Amino acid sequence: MYRTHTCGELRISNINQTVTLAGWVQRSRKMGAMTFVDLRDRYGITQLVFNEEVNADLCERANHLGREYVVQVTGIVNERFSKNKNIPTGDIEIIVSELNVLNTSLVPPFTIEDNTDGGDDLRMKYRYLDLRRTAVRKNLELRHKMTIEVRKYLDSKGFIEVETPILVGSTPEGARDFVVPSRMNPGQFYALPQSPQTLKQLLMVSGFDRYFQIAKCFRDEDLRADRQPEFTQIDCEMSFVEQDDVINLFEGMAKYLFKEIRGVELTEPFLRMPWADAMKYYGSDKPDLRFGMKFVELMDVLKGYGFSVFDNAAYIGGICAEGAAHYTRKQLDALTDFVKKPQIGAKGMVYARVEADGNVKSSVDKFYTQEVLQRMKDAFGAKPGDLILILSGDDAMKTRKQLCELRLEMGNQLGLRDKNKFALLWVVDFPMFEWSDEENRLMAMHHPFTHPKNEDIPLLDTDPAAVRADAYDMVCNGVELGGGSIRIHDAQLQAKMFEILGFTPERAQEQFGFLMNAFKYGAPPHGGLAYGLDRWVSIFAGLDSIRDCIAFPKNNSGRDVMLDAPSALEPKQLDELCLTVAEKKA
Repeated sequence: MYRTHTCGELRISNINQTVTLAGWVQRSRKMGAMTFVDLRDRYGITQLVFNEEVNADLCERANHLGREYVVQVTGIVNERFSKNKNIPTGDIEIIVSELNVLNTSLVPPFTIEDNTDGGDDLRMKYRYLDLRRTAVRKNLELRHKMTIEVRKYLDSKGFIEVETPILVGSTPEGARDFVVPSRMNPGQFYALPQSPQTLKQLLMVSGFDRYFQIAKCFRDEDLRADRQPEFTQIDCEMSFVEQDDVINLFEGMAKYLFKEIRGVELTEPFLRMPWADAMKYYGSDKPDLRFGMKFVELMDVLKGYGFSVFDNAAYIGGICAEGAAHYTRKQLDALTDFVKKPQIGAKGMVYARVEADGNVKSSVDKFYTQEVLQRMKDAFGAKPGDLILILSGDDAMKTRKQLCELRLEMGNQLGLRDKNKFALLWVVDFPMFEWSDEENRLMAMHHPFTHPKNEDIPLLDTDPAAVRADAYDMVCNGVELGGGSIRIHDAQLQAKMFEILGFTPERAQEQFGFLMNAFKYGAPPHGGLAYGLDRWVSIFAGLDSIRDCIAFPKNNSGRDVMLDAPSALEPKQLDELCLTVAEKKA
């Protein structure tokens, strides 16, 4: 047997026992006649002791152990003289009597420690080494525990886990598909699922009533910190439900996970915020409510006093940063540069400090009397020591998004975005449609199977852009953890939806006829939700990116630098698939 115990198992109660351990050499240090080696496995670290005066040959062999050598040792558990309170095995050590090198190792390209010297690209290339680091391994252990608790919760609520196909048909609506050529059907392609959306709806038509799946999904999109080309959803669907039924059940799941995983008891109902309010007051459909700085519109206060930037604006709005009046001119100039970055796009920023005496000192003082500036101060409810920051523009939605970025930046600078604090809410009443300049038509904001609010259905014929959806997103700390909707279950309403989206009856039948036909066979009212497992784990682990809670993630270009994928196919493979590859034009 390779081991009797793991490297994280032994305690004071095991003193004088003869044990066998196996693992990787974390580090070694020679101190006089003694050599100390830290042996690591998935479970922890145990200190090994080799004594030159007791066994010189064994100690000499230990002195030649390199980092990440795989070794097996046998010895007696001894109480440590110099205890290490930072590890669970820190009270003991092993006085080694036998050493067996199971495998040697090259010098690793970076240190296998929590604070490694490896950059992102290097660690991604050698991900199998990066996964040996305790910090990364703990993220995957957390992910494992979450999937167990998710299954326990949903099973207790009567859900059945069903696996749906990975090879499906392409649906051009929504994000771009990854496509897979079929050798047996030349010139035809499968797609990898962006979500099991239509399939889980068909399960409701089948009478399964409550379905879930921890599902792999794929989207060929530009990447960012909370997005990967392949990701994992906690995908759920329920029959005979309304919006409140779905929200209440999955709010219960969120509270259950916080309690079981983080030990946090959430007792209050989550806030429900209409999408229109989220955009008006925070410039985002996923507002971070760990701190205030709610937007205040200033059109009626600051317009018409000769400052052309404001006088010609379609929107003027600002935030109040409590206690930030100490910001220097250099810091304020840096904030102005921040909002003027191309990815944010503001033309400038106006600031105003509330002085100790209550007077307001502004960067546009020459245009405004103290009386006007006091009205502005009152609009924010600002106090002495507060800092007011104002943006304006000729597009209200665009300017609010710029103000959102400024608000988040101030939250970061003032230390208000504590990763150990959680602010959860539901954003509800989303618009059914959004206009696409690229497509020159209305597009479904979520997907074409979302049910409109019953009271807005008459507007489908007269003002579809005003229609609200029975859709809902759960947000935590400015991150969308998941979302869903009540679905259309009526074939005629589904056909109407496709018509508004610009589908001809023939195209709708060609792409979604299977679903519309299924609705004619007694489809129940149904709805559901999909949580992003990767995002849940990253929130609980306090990560800024989802990459470190995925075993083998892609980089920011969507590449697997370890496997060197994607890659070109051999000519023989292309011939079998009846494919030719054209060079992309510059």
